[in-house]
Amino acid sequence: MRTLRAVGAAGAAILLATGAATAPSPPPPPKPQISDEAVDDAVAHLDRTVTDLMRRTGVPGVSVAVVHDDKVVYIKGFGLRRTDETAKVDPDTVFQVASVSKPISSSVVAGALADPGEWGRHTTLPGFALKDPWVSDHVTTADLFSHRSGLPDHAGDLLEDLGYDQAYILDHLRLEPLTPFRASYAYTNFGLTAAAEAVARTKGASWQKLSDDVLFKPAGMTSTSTEFSAFEQAPNHAATHVKNPDGTWSPRYVRNPDAQAPAGGVSSSARDMSRWLRLQLAGGTLDGKRIIPADNLAATHLPQILSQPPTPPANHTGFYGLGWNVSYDDAGRLRLSHSGAFELGANTNVTMLPLEQLGIVVLTNGAPVGVADAVALDFFDFAEHGKATTDWLPLLAAVYEQGDFALRSPTDYAHPPSGAKPAQDSAAYTGIYDNPYYGKATVTADDSGALTLALGPKPQRYRLTHYDGDTFSFVTAGENAVGRTGVFFSDGTLRVEYLDANHLGTFTRR
Repeated sequence: MRTLRAVGAAGAAILLATGAATAPSPPPPPKPQISDEAVDDAVAHLDRTVTDLMRRTGVPGVSVAVVHDDKVVYIKGFGLRRTDETAKVDPDTVFQVASVSKPISSSVVAGALADPGEWGRHTTLPGFALKDPWVSDHVTTADLFSHRSGLPDHAGDLLEDLGYDQAYILDHLRLEPLTPFRASYAYTNFGLTAAAEAVARTKGASWQKLSDDVLFKPAGMTSTSTEFSAFEQAPNHAATHVKNPDGTWSPRYVRNPDAQAPAGGVSSSARDMSRWLRLQLAGGTLDGKRIIPADNLAATHLPQILSQPPTPPANHTGFYGLGWNVSYDDAGRLRLSHSGAFELGANTNVTMLPLEQLGIVVLTNGAPVGVADAVALDFFDFAEHGKATTDWLPLLAAVYEQGDFALRSPTDYAHPPSGAKPAQDSAAYTGIYDNPYYGKATVTADDSGALTLALGPKPQRYRLTHYDGDTFSFVTAGENAVGRTGVFFSDGTLRVEYLDANHLGTFTRR
């Protein structure tokens, strides 16, 4: 096609005058493609999908809600709240929703802001700064809610695992190395938490009170909270479960996410979540009442940063909005989604096609093996294609498993090399070591010389096992456990391998 530059100034004037150079019309906007009958068929298939996935994985409990055209067209609980009790899951059972907290929290912020432009307001929170002073002076609520601040992936999560509170963690993010501001995506729970807490502070409220006042109470989400104590005290709540070596599931751990409440601390029921889904799909209204300003909420659904380059087989590009994964399908329809996962025992998913006025939420009380996401993907397969396009479970299980193993050490510390050098006397290693990020580490020896490493504010103690020379190992614990990790002693320092991904894991002996 000829350009105005190619035909010259005189030709351009003629073309403009005649309209021959008028820009082509944009393609027509996408239209709804899913009929009511297709939704009914997909809903009718849900019982079979959920029970089959539970049978294949052993996940103890699931609760599902589907919203279509501002109506709850399906809501049901399956299985047990705890494997050591007989109480059943129902639509009012409260689950920890993990990172599905993020789009819920972006709804709260949208309701608290005066206009969409306030998403671009500089984030100011006492005790919070980033390593680059210029970035600290310019980072906004939108930057932190879309994970484009430059903070590294999951910055601060290991501090939470060690038992540090929110104030300590946010204060120490200033030591994290940064990637290019607004040009790189890295998922950070505590960056988003800092932004949400800053908004709450400007309103003179705690995060829980702001959430209550702006969203939970107006939307009638009576079983929803951002505080772990409310979840624990709910009579009808689902315990978190992990899989045992023999394939059974047990409620062996407790996950208290209060430190990152806006990013991962929400607990809710399928019934409450269905009300939130209706509000989202209706642009901020519920039962005829305006709860969230439409423009403020719409801003959360817009792409802010590239999060996933095109990948086979669909080659769809993924973006992150404000608390949402944002993508567009081959028909140009917007798809919003988010998953939540606690390795200590929860997996959740929310997915919406706003153009189709269709959404699903899936809550489970088992560590992530793909069930929540597979239920959602299978449901939309049946709604759009009348059948499953693939068996989603093994694909998703592999994704979660790959993520777990990617963080494990390449060294098999359980099996020392055949020519392993002996350790020095225990006195060569014992003492107190300091680290500006992780705080104090203490190494002690018992009467037999066996070493123990203590980390965190309420010291977590780990028995060190000798590997080779001045190298030891211990088994990590917590939400971000990575199996055995190395501890390397050298010239008055110790370095903990799994704490050192961003080169912050070296402690210096006093």
